[in-house]
Amino acid sequence: MQLTGAPVERGAEILTSEALDFVADLQRRFGARRDELIAGRAERRAEVARTGRLDFLDATREIRDGDWSVADTPEDLLDRRVEITGPTERKMAINALNSGARVWLADLEDANTPHWANVISGQVNLADAIRRRLEFTGPDGSEYRLRDDTRLATIVMRPRGWHLDERHLVVGDRPAVAALVDFGLYFFHNARELLARGSGPYFYLPKMESHLEARLWNDVFTHAQQALDIPHGSVRATVLIETIPAAFEMDEILYELRDHAAGLNAGRWDYLFSVIKYFRDQGPNFVLPDRNGVGMTSPFMRAYTELLVRTCHRRGAFAMGGMSAFIPSRRDPELTEVALAKVRADKEREAGDGFDGSWVAHPDLVPVCREVFDGVLGNAPNQRGRTRDEVSVTADELLDVAATPGKPTAAGLHGNVAVGLRYIEAWLRGNGAVAIFNLMEDAATAEIARSQIWQWLHNDVTLTDTGERVTPELVRRVVNEELATIRDTLGAEPFEASRFGEARALFERVALSDDFVDFLTVPAYELID
Repeated sequence: MQLTGAPVERGAEILTSEALDFVADLQRRFGARRDELIAGRAERRAEVARTGRLDFLDATREIRDGDWSVADTPEDLLDRRVEITGPTERKMAINALNSGARVWLADLEDANTPHWANVISGQVNLADAIRRRLEFTGPDGSEYRLRDDTRLATIVMRPRGWHLDERHLVVGDRPAVAALVDFGLYFFHNARELLARGSGPYFYLPKMESHLEARLWNDVFTHAQQALDIPHGSVRATVLIETIPAAFEMDEILYELRDHAAGLNAGRWDYLFSVIKYFRDQGPNFVLPDRNGVGMTSPFMRAYTELLVRTCHRRGAFAMGGMSAFIPSRRDPELTEVALAKVRADKEREAGDGFDGSWVAHPDLVPVCREVFDGVLGNAPNQRGRTRDEVSVTADELLDVAATPGKPTAAGLHGNVAVGLRYIEAWLRGNGAVAIFNLMEDAATAEIARSQIWQWLHNDVTLTDTGERVTPELVRRVVNEELATIRDTLGAEPFEASRFGEARALFERVALSDDFVDFLTVPAYELID
């Protein structure tokens, strides 16, 4: 293995020769299969482009019809009524662990720019958090420490998706698979310590598109446990159902991971991106209206969440709700009141539908989410006994995008450009979780923004409020207008010192190119250290 990343403070504690040997072994054993599965994604998408259709798999009908359950749940994952998400930056990690949430999703994926320093410092921070030695002193002298008078959130780490590489670790002549790097370093240093403390190595698995990808993860878990003499089944994984093909394989994904499965999560924002991406060339029936107008009560989104709850509870797994991106403002009580009302309504719908818990992006939102789920759960830790046998979801219902109310508008186009530019610029500077217009945004935000523009361009969409047809010229004009607004807000000197020039070039590349770029983070990765 070649290590090409620059030195990171305390990085030597993570990048030990033994840990690197472990990661290299994972890469040699599983890297080629990852490559095959990524190639399989392209083949499946090509078939969808030809047929305009996805469906449940005939070959796995026996699994869907079978009587089986996932493994028993560890004690510290039995109650997941509130989960807080966020990057592994030191101060934010302390705040998340102290927040009163039952779980902290420690995010090395969409809320984290994979600068080498972020990747390794995140591992340092996680190791310190697990050993209860995480501290931080701010520039103003403010001190942050883990509380010792209350239960801290259980850590569930999210590695990067299968599609990404880590160019700073090269095995043979190939960069290592980023997911194997994130998992391998974390598992090697922390699995035994977590078990000794009454917890375990728990993971959120992102961006999967098939049960075969879940099978690969299961094989990785099995081998890692054997290699380090960790009891089989110590790993628990919650899978984000955030791609449209995975929605057709929920049972199969749980089955492949059944010795290590904890549940499924409704990853709503990436799911929207996936729907647009998969059916981007299928005509007006798959053209979505403005992003902010696509709610969870839209028929195709409703079908997706109903199927997820039924599938999970039938198999003894947890059904986890999606992200509430609204963030309160401690300086604006009226704005906070609106945000809290929206979060409450979202969580009331999820709790009423049978979800076992849900996500928030800010510590101030933990109490309202907890209050809603407390009201439904009472003294019970979850709703897994509510099997939703009355739910029956068809392929047509999952694909009924055309029934979504609303139309594309100029306001929606401006919103996509404004958010996309702001997020990409922050991502390039190393910030993957960004507050934009009082919403906490991650990489899925920019993906929806640019893919929606691509789809509108290639389907001759006309904006209903202005009558303008979406063209490259119109998009570039809007980009100019939004950048002028940003420049006026920041001032000329800070704007020139920013990375908005690179953000513009990248945004236009992934929104306006003839060929669709599967993930904008792949070309963006070439622009960072």
